[in-house]
Amino acid sequence: MNLAISVNEPQFDAALERRFGRCRYFIVIDTDTIAWAAHENPAAKSQGGAGPGAAQFLADMAVSAVISGDYGPKAFTALQAANIEMYAAKTGTAEHLLQSFLAGDLEHAAKGRGVQHHGRQAL
Repeated sequence: MNLAISVNEPQFDAALERRFGRCRYFIVIDTDTIAWAAHENPAAKSQGGAGPGAAQFLADMAVSAVISGDYGPKAFTALQAANIEMYAAKTGTAEHLLQSFLAGDLEHAAKGRGVQHHGRQAL
C-alpha cells in the first residue's frame, strides 16, 4: 500500500510537518517494498482549499493512508471521501513514523483529535 507522510523537505529523514494541507512535500512510501519518493504538494501555496487539494493529490497517487499532525475539517472530509486513512503524530521523521506505522503504534485521527480549524482545536 502507499503511505504518505507530510514533511517540509524532500528527504526520508525529514521531520514531520504537522500542517497537512500546507506541508511542502509528501514522502510517499510503498509499505511492501519500502521504496519511497518525495512529491511537492501542489496545494501548499494555494489561496484556499489547501487541505482538499492535498487530499485530491494523494488520492490521484493511490495513497491509502497518510500521517500528519493536524487535519483541517475540509481536509478531513476530503480524505474520508477518498477512503484515505488518517493517522495522527506530533513529531518524528518520515523514517521513524513509517516504523511506528508498520508496528501499529499510531492512532487514527478523528474529528476533535488531531484536527485543527484556523488555529483552534475543533470540537
